Amino acid sequence: MAEVPTSSGFYYPVPTLDRVLITFIVMAGFFMAILDTTIVDVVVPKMMGPLSTDLYGIQWVITSYMTAAAVGLIFVVSLAPAVGYARTFLFGLALFTFSSAMCGMSHSLASMVFWRIAQGLGESFITASAQTILLAVYPRERHGLAMGIFGLGVSFAPALGPTLGGFLTEHLSWRWVFYVNLPVGILNLLAGLFFLPRGLGKSGRFTFNPLSYLFLSTFTVSLLVLLAKGQQLGWFQSQLIGLLGFVALLSLLAYLISELLSRRPLLDLSIYLIPSFGFTMAYHFFVLGFSMYQIFYLLPLYYENLKGLTTFQAGLHMLAFAAFIGLFSVISGALSDRFRPEYLLLVSFLIYSFCSLFLLPRLNYYTPALTAALYTVPLGIAMGTFFPPLTRITLSGLGPRTGLGVVLLHYQRFIGGSFGTALATNTLTYRTDFHFQELTALQNPALVERALRQGKAFLEPYFPSALALHKAKALFFGVERLYATSWAFQDTFRRTYYWALIGALFLMILFFRTLRQEMGKVGG
Repeated sequence: MAEVPTSSGFYYPVPTLDRVLITFIVMAGFFMAILDTTIVDVVVPKMMGPLSTDLYGIQWVITSYMTAAAVGLIFVVSLAPAVGYARTFLFGLALFTFSSAMCGMSHSLASMVFWRIAQGLGESFITASAQTILLAVYPRERHGLAMGIFGLGVSFAPALGPTLGGFLTEHLSWRWVFYVNLPVGILNLLAGLFFLPRGLGKSGRFTFNPLSYLFLSTFTVSLLVLLAKGQQLGWFQSQLIGLLGFVALLSLLAYLISELLSRRPLLDLSIYLIPSFGFTMAYHFFVLGFSMYQIFYLLPLYYENLKGLTTFQAGLHMLAFAAFIGLFSVISGALSDRFRPEYLLLVSFLIYSFCSLFLLPRLNYYTPALTAALYTVPLGIAMGTFFPPLTRITLSGLGPRTGLGVVLLHYQRFIGGSFGTALATNTLTYRTDFHFQELTALQNPALVERALRQGKAFLEPYFPSALALHKAKALFFGVERLYATSWAFQDTFRRTYYWALIGALFLMILFFRTLRQEMGKVGG
């Protein structure tokens, strides 16, 4: 895509103080945008009453944001080189901040969904330009550190979201999860207007393929809505889900044909033929999207639904996990500048494997909440050492196509993350039903009858006889459901690793490719 106007490829040299200021400005905006992806999730149930909707309707607050952000990313590939990455970032920041205020003031579902779409578009502009700006103002030998700092937003912000969302909801109002963006966004926007270099990445060319964009956007929206609503509608037993799947497949084929026949393709897909880019993107897709995003989704559910903690308490128990992600993002980023990032990525995967196979499957109803929090600390280390070396490998050597690489990286994050969330929801539901049926099949009718009589006898001093029996049955059912859910969480945590194993195949290719290069240098 567009080349940064310097004599040294993608590097945009700035004084050290300016680089520090640019880093703070870019990271503040990016952190705020990524935080919004999870901070809103925890308050969605509290919006149903004020917005006069039900559980299924309120899900559009999440789905609309996610689809708008993914579709917006694709457009940034064409827009940013034409106007500059700094201007793209500032426009996204202004749109995101204004939309946050309007979301906070919304009193109907339609209004909320509209402004969440605008907010998602703002987030896509921020996300695509922030990482490119950081890579441009840091010299190549310090790209690892830059990506370590960037990793604070990618991994630390989603983990911090439940804590902050729970605190704001319990002590103020759910509307404050939107209002909290206003002071940060306004101050950041003013600072950006003064300190961000306007010409960064600007080529003056706007090359856009509207037909390819239409096809790819249709595919993206259809797929993300399918994944978001699939569990609710019974997957392909539903005609709507079947239609969405057909539209997604058809539009993807139409997009590929359009790109092959066009003289101005929307995306330069030949970038995937670069081995370091193609293999790491495949690894990123399966490990982050299909595996890690399942854990991001499951941990708050485990604390709240199984352990019975409040949203804020659940967030507090995830703080250590989030803190270690942030700490090791910076550490691994700095180490990526001194050692081969492939080695760090392998260490990250080994730690992640240990957590997925031996620590997380130990979490059940009887696990003390503090013990569960300690089990997630090594997981935080693994996730913290995942993103910086991965992006160091993925984006190194792309030169003028760095902006495209960044957009594709985050586009895959949205698609893979949606698959991961859908997988976690489906697996948890299926395994809960499976264990419940197994428990029911193993029951001894005589023992069940005796337990119900004992429960009824215990409750009869407080309730009429018929009601006491009804409550005893409900209590017995609740205990069965509790055990089934507890075992289902263990199964689902364990199965997240299966998807990471697919990604490990691409990591092994990268690792042995690096070893061969190192041996070639020694032999030479």
